[in-house]
Amino acid sequence: MSSLTRRQIAGQSAEQAALDYLARHKLRLVARNFNVRGGELDLVMLDGATLVFVEVRLRSVGGLVGALESVSITKQRRLIHAAQCFLAAHTEHASRPCRFDVVGIQSGPTTHTLEWQKNAFESHAY
Repeated sequence: MSSLTRRQIAGQSAEQAALDYLARHKLRLVARNFNVRGGELDLVMLDGATLVFVEVRLRSVGGLVGALESVSITKQRRLIHAAQCFLAAHTEHASRPCRFDVVGIQSGPTTHTLEWQKNAFESHAY
């Protein structure tokens, strides 16, 4: 039996916090932790008719790069690839408008702040 590391537990907790937050804003969960070779989608949700691919980023307060800024071009390419694979595997969503959002969670010793960036980046490939 494998045990989770502190980092994995913190990541799962951050994903759950993001999911709860987005659900309070009327987004509906479609999939969680969709994995393909070369990429993963943390959350796939519906915002009305729009399919939203959500990247959840957890960072410590005082780090060099904030949670929202930590999604590099390389990471964006991996997310786009995973989104293309998701749409190919779930053809019922293939004609929906899509967007990429980032939920950044800054974690401090006593407080956590959550920031939701809609349309964090774009791809014309899907």
